[in-house]
Amino acid sequence: MNIDRLVFAIAGIFILLSVSLSQLHSIYWLGFTAFIGLNMLQAAFTGFCPLAKILKAVGKTSGPAFK
Repeated sequence: MNIDRLVFAIAGIFILLSVSLSQLHSIYWLGFTAFIGLNMLQAAFTGFCPLAKILKAVGKTSGPAFK
């Protein structure tokens, strides 16, 4: 799996997890959901994604998300 698809997968997992935690534990978990959404929005405009940088440092290869 390349970096692009991993970023989508990890963001989706974090969003689902934080929404679930907001329903089961505390409404304040929605702040984490908002953080993920804002990070994805700024990455769309700036091209900078912290998670992609981390994955690249770990040794994952980049590539197109959809071929």
